[in-house]
Amino acid sequence: MASASRLLPPAPPPTAQLCGPRDHLAVPHLRCRAAASASATDGAVLLERGGPAAVAVREFVTLDELRAAVRLRVRTFYEYAVDSVGTEDHRKALADREFEALQDRISGKMINFQRVSCINGTVPLSPSLMSAEELCSMCKFVEDGEERVVVSSLDLNQCLWLPDELTGKRPGVNEDIQTRAYLSNVCVAKELQKKGLGCTLVDKSKKLAREWGITDLYVHVAIDNIAGQKLYEKSGFVYEGEEPAWKARYLGRPRRLLLWLDMSKVPL
Repeated sequence: MASASRLLPPAPPPTAQLCGPRDHLAVPHLRCRAAASASATDGAVLLERGGPAAVAVREFVTLDELRAAVRLRVRTFYEYAVDSVGTEDHRKALADREFEALQDRISGKMINFQRVSCINGTVPLSPSLMSAEELCSMCKFVEDGEERVVVSSLDLNQCLWLPDELTGKRPGVNEDIQTRAYLSNVCVAKELQKKGLGCTLVDKSKKLAREWGITDLYVHVAIDNIAGQKLYEKSGFVYEGEEPAWKARYLGRPRRLLLWLDMSKVPL
């Protein structure tokens, strides 16, 4: 389900002289498939009160929530060796860079991005979440005195293209191409995958896209991310194209598929 199409590349690792002879630098591997899911029992416990309906899915409200969403993305898209040195510092550096870049995209400071919104699924911090200690510590934020946790997130980008990604063909050159948009950075916490949260998140993005006047919605997904492909197929997306093998090798990642959704066929 994870789709790291807009997350910035890793920052340079700490210098080697900080490590002993058996230490390994914290150089993460980019996850292109969905993150490994926790057990079904764990997920059921975390959502025992109300299931997916207990998750509030909305556009971000505070910068604290936005930062928590970025930390969820770093946690989802990058994995580190168990014996890595400086892992937490490296994660923080990645999160800080993406937080600044995401703010720039949302505020309209980045060329090509006409409008961007971060949509998150959040739940109250409760005793049932305590079994997911790392998730709570990394993705917690406070709003109106209540502690909440970001458990799913994506960006809706109204733009002509995303950097380093395939460009959609619709609308055509003689039509209003400003009605094209892309989903990016789609992720669900590994503890809560396969609980319907991905579909709920995408459904919310489709509603917002309709409000923006979007006619053609796109998403990129790794060719080996079967779970993600099934999610988007269930949400109405269809195949439009795929990344050339040479480009994927150059960027050091699995090839990506470009999927398209005709917004005129999305039920009101």
